[in-house]
Amino acid sequence: MQRQSRSWKTIVTLLTGALALSSAVQAATLLQAPRAVVWKDFLGVNVQFQYFAPEIYQQQMARLDALGLNWVRLTIHWPIIEPVQDQYNLTDLDAAMAAIKNHHYNTVAYLVGSAPFASDSASSAQGRDQYPPKDFNVFAARMAALAQRYSHVENWQVWNEPNIVWLPQADPVAYGNLLTTTANAIRAVLPNKTIVTAGMAYYSQMQHTSGYMLQTLVENGLGTQNIVAAYHPYSEYPEGDSVTDKDFLVRANAMNTLLHNSGVPQVWATEWGWSSYAGPVEMQALIGTSGQADYTLRRLALMSTMDFQRIFLFNLSDFDERATARDQAYGLLDLLGNPKPVYTALQNFLNITGPSLEPAAPPAFSNTPSDLYAMSWTRNDGKRLLMFWSASGVTLTLPNINEGIVHDPLTGTQTPLSGDQGISLALKPSLQILEWNP
Repeated sequence: MQRQSRSWKTIVTLLTGALALSSAVQAATLLQAPRAVVWKDFLGVNVQFQYFAPEIYQQQMARLDALGLNWVRLTIHWPIIEPVQDQYNLTDLDAAMAAIKNHHYNTVAYLVGSAPFASDSASSAQGRDQYPPKDFNVFAARMAALAQRYSHVENWQVWNEPNIVWLPQADPVAYGNLLTTTANAIRAVLPNKTIVTAGMAYYSQMQHTSGYMLQTLVENGLGTQNIVAAYHPYSEYPEGDSVTDKDFLVRANAMNTLLHNSGVPQVWATEWGWSSYAGPVEMQALIGTSGQADYTLRRLALMSTMDFQRIFLFNLSDFDERATARDQAYGLLDLLGNPKPVYTALQNFLNITGPSLEPAAPPAFSNTPSDLYAMSWTRNDGKRLLMFWSASGVTLTLPNINEGIVHDPLTGTQTPLSGDQGISLALKPSLQILEWNP
């Protein structure tokens, strides 16, 4: 245990030092992806289709299809589908699953919450669904039955955020047992299904226990079980909770390195995003619809360069008043399925990038501000793209590029640039994309 803890700290220290060195030498954060990105395979969205009327979730699906995306992550609450032992409420879920199948979505479904009869809590306890099941085999049997009923779903995720929601406190060893028990139950009947850990909140740190839940799972053999690891890297800003420390890059890179080096085949970020809510303030600062669009695009640009195999934006749609004020407003779409500014900005972004991108070396820069973020790509038509932003810089000079177009996906505008001695880009704190012929 102590050896693994030191290993974790070493990874964080090394990556922090490497990032600091990169900034000192290059005077910027210049990122190059480890592999190509195909958006329909890399970027998915969280959905809750069965909690909407069919005409509304069909509208949501049409909007999703218009983005050219194909992966969805579906919430299933055990207390809702089995409020009384052996009495099932599956009508709405069956209809939503049929629509998912008709749209040929790649789906990861997760079961979360203990049904009242199964909760390891007193009958008078508050939040009974947040207690783990008293018999892990019962939960595992329910997930195996769901996997058989909805055989078109290829990916099954075990619970959600147990590192912060389990009562009376997080228990990484118990969760590991639930994960293994459920994986074995599903694989006994459907051996080819992909099993995914719960999406751990943040980087899987726990509120009342030191360490990281994913780290404990690794110590107990997660890397040998052919299970996808997942976590939810929410933060205050796209660059992290501390922009100057770039802590999202540091912490997510450290976690991904730990997981991959331990034999975990894939790492997914199964939730990330920002709410456009108007208050009262609940953990996240108020950024409005324009801030939601801005933050989402910058984080997407960062994550596309990192060693994630798949990421799921939270959320496709806003929620109704059953959710808290903050949680009501994470959607790309409003409650009627109409686009919010974040949807339009994402659609603009995907139209500019095309369906796939190949990593490319960055062009030469001058007048480079220290807080520049830049990532370079080759589009599938052979044109080059540079994604960039800076909060403090005024202009960025590219001496070896004489002609290009700057796209602003937040506004949908295009600005042609040309110059015999190179071009100068007007920098903004929001994402812009330069397109040019190599």
